[in-house]
Amino acid sequence: MKAKSLEAPYGPYRDLCRKFAQREIEPHALEWEEAELFPRELYGRAAAAGILGAGFPEAYGGAGEDALLPLVGIEGLLWGGTTGVVAGLGSHGIALPPILFLGDEEQKRRFVPPVLAGERVAALAITEPGTGSDVAGVRTRAVRDGETYVLNGAKMFITSGCRADLVTVLARTGDDPHGGLTFFVVERGTPGFEVSRALKKTGWRASDTAELAFADVRVPAGNRIGPEGSGFVALMRNFQQERLALAFMGHATAEICLADAIAYAREREAFGRPIARFQVIRHKLADMATETLATRELNYAVARRVAAGEAIPAEVSAAKNFAARTAESVCREAVQILGGMGYMRESRAERLSRDARLLAIGGGTSEVMNEVIVRWGLGLQ
Repeated sequence: MKAKSLEAPYGPYRDLCRKFAQREIEPHALEWEEAELFPRELYGRAAAAGILGAGFPEAYGGAGEDALLPLVGIEGLLWGGTTGVVAGLGSHGIALPPILFLGDEEQKRRFVPPVLAGERVAALAITEPGTGSDVAGVRTRAVRDGETYVLNGAKMFITSGCRADLVTVLARTGDDPHGGLTFFVVERGTPGFEVSRALKKTGWRASDTAELAFADVRVPAGNRIGPEGSGFVALMRNFQQERLALAFMGHATAEICLADAIAYAREREAFGRPIARFQVIRHKLADMATETLATRELNYAVARRVAAGEAIPAEVSAAKNFAARTAESVCREAVQILGGMGYMRESRAERLSRDARLLAIGGGTSEVMNEVIVRWGLGLQ
């Protein structure tokens, strides 16, 4: 079932991303999943195709500030069959916004254009080994020392962290749980900054994910993004877009697994006829299609409001939770319909079913999203 929301003016860009994925990603998806890494050269190819700049200002090499554009791009890129590649290619989508929101003109021109051109890789570092969704618990600290800040601490689960050339790091510059947070850009090669280890994951395997360490790292004061204490407001803006991206991954994942299940059901025969002719399979597909359509329409409704400038954290959280549940449900049924093939790594449904599990965890767990819904949507403090 096609939704009107997928058509003009965003349909052509979605198609561009899908063709890129089918040409540049899908033929290598299994290989990159097994290697737990995709070639760095893919950033340059994505930039040349006009993908990395989606949603960013033209003044810094972007395609224009349309918040819906990168979300639509996710729908197309996921047809490559690996969420990890999409997440890795898109890590700048959460690393650069704090710079654009808080940074001065010199910082924007120094950090943003090389990333959008595919020449440098950017990552965002928020989560810590002992601090996940509760950012008030951030312990990485930055202390002013003349014209530098000295950073000490660690960050965990950082997408593109292994090969990032610049990392937008949230650190504590004051004791106030929220008002004491500040962003810094830490560049690769800075003494004391290192990748502690590459992390192995159940899903999103083709994206590199790192634990980072900061030991007396001296960061120039010119790499502080915004005034001290300004980090929390920028982070909340970031969360809204990141959570929407995960929600779009949810309905796109479901859409692809549904398509694969339909194709298999038409071809696979049992007891002398295609399994698509058995009522139990037909009704499974009907339920999967209904869940996918409902999720997609909710996501678009919420995304359009955010793109129009509304701050609606409860609605964004609801969309993310609903999409996470839909992705897991539809993927599970797709694997069941594919049977043994659905359990093989060569199957796109197998890969996406593993990837889908992260949607209820990344960007804030479902439990945290429920708290946002209760507080900001229902008014229960």
